[in-house]
Amino acid sequence: MTRLSLTQNLEVDIAIIGAGYSGLWTAYYLKQQAPNLKIAILEANQVGFGASGRNGGWLMGSVEGEHHLLRSLSPSDKPRAHACIHGIVDEAKRVFDKEQIDCDFAHGGWLSVAARYPEQLPIVRNQLQQLHAEGHSEHDYCWLDHSDMQSRVNIHNTYGGIFSPHAARIHPAKLVNGLAKAVERLGVSIYEHTTVTKLLPPNGKSGQLVTPKGVVQADIILPCVEGFSYELEHLRRYILPIQSLIVATEPLSDSQWQDIGMRNHELVNDACRLVTYAQRTADNRLVFGSRGTYQFGGKPKSTFQDNQQVFATIATLMKEFFPMLGNTPVTHCWGGTLGMPRVKQPHALFDTRTGIGSIGGYAGEGVGASNLMARTLADLILNKDTELTQMPWAHHNTLEKTLRRWEPEPFRWLAYKSILSTFSREESILSDPDSAPWKRKMIHRAAGLASRVL
Repeated sequence: MTRLSLTQNLEVDIAIIGAGYSGLWTAYYLKQQAPNLKIAILEANQVGFGASGRNGGWLMGSVEGEHHLLRSLSPSDKPRAHACIHGIVDEAKRVFDKEQIDCDFAHGGWLSVAARYPEQLPIVRNQLQQLHAEGHSEHDYCWLDHSDMQSRVNIHNTYGGIFSPHAARIHPAKLVNGLAKAVERLGVSIYEHTTVTKLLPPNGKSGQLVTPKGVVQADIILPCVEGFSYELEHLRRYILPIQSLIVATEPLSDSQWQDIGMRNHELVNDACRLVTYAQRTADNRLVFGSRGTYQFGGKPKSTFQDNQQVFATIATLMKEFFPMLGNTPVTHCWGGTLGMPRVKQPHALFDTRTGIGSIGGYAGEGVGASNLMARTLADLILNKDTELTQMPWAHHNTLEKTLRRWEPEPFRWLAYKSILSTFSREESILSDPDSAPWKRKMIHRAAGLASRVL
């Protein structure tokens, strides 16, 4: 579906920059509570052009950096925050049903598996121990031993792992396009191929978004661009663009899926520090993602033809997970630019003085987190005192006073290269059963230090 670009001046109550999950969910919840608001979304390319249309399809009832995000809460207050976070999947499903959004939703839960080499086992056990220490129950996260885990997913050398019901599979492009149609039915205008070249904040009066063919005046301006924050100069140092890379096989046979598992469409990852994630699609492909790239200077990226070697490495890793794939061809490769905050935790902020608000900082878990942050931002904008606005991810403040800035180049690029090199070296040594014990111990310790730095 092609939408018109902006060709004339426009006056609205709220102008949103970016037609991805963040902008669309925010518009949806604002219109649900205040139907008379006039809202326009300006998209530089097309709906879902960024990570919203190009991710691995994990809708999670969790947020990255949850431990640090909630540490200010008392033990009696944490259960309320956990309930808000775990409720993401059910809330999203409620909207999918109400708005008839067909996005291949399958609520199969999430498996974090210790597999392939024994060093993963203490990592996953410590992860579960920390989750329980934070107040999560056995219902939220439970241990599956070797046989129970292998009956669900047959990764090479499975040792056991964690199961959580708080996750679901979706088709990213179907979701983002379904959301766009839903907000348009509510009266929101979406202008594609409309680049914002300048942002003049409201500061007590109507602000302006300058585009090539028209100026948008708005009382409230919401940049919801995540990984494409680089395009807006005042956001550039707060959210770093990172590219996530993914491959997909041809549709697998029933016998192949019997060998692999994932019968309930569980989402799957292991404890590899390179970050792995897999899902079984509605048309029976195996989608597998890992690693990532970063461009010097933090520029976002939307074409990935020059990443064929990385895609090949990811495909090799996928077949290390699932040797039963044999020579099954990879038919699709793609990537998307996501946003990485300096401190891994999401935010929803609105400054009543300037009329500027924003959500983001998902660190790769934006499919679900964007829903929760959008609901929070809508309540902040509408000046509602709700459970969400009392949470530590809600801020009545500016981006500059809320988020930590990234270090300047070349420090970011050098750090990225060094950490990725360490993680890759760890993966290479630990995956080799014949590697010397002293090498395994040394690289595992080095990678642990690099992970803490990251």
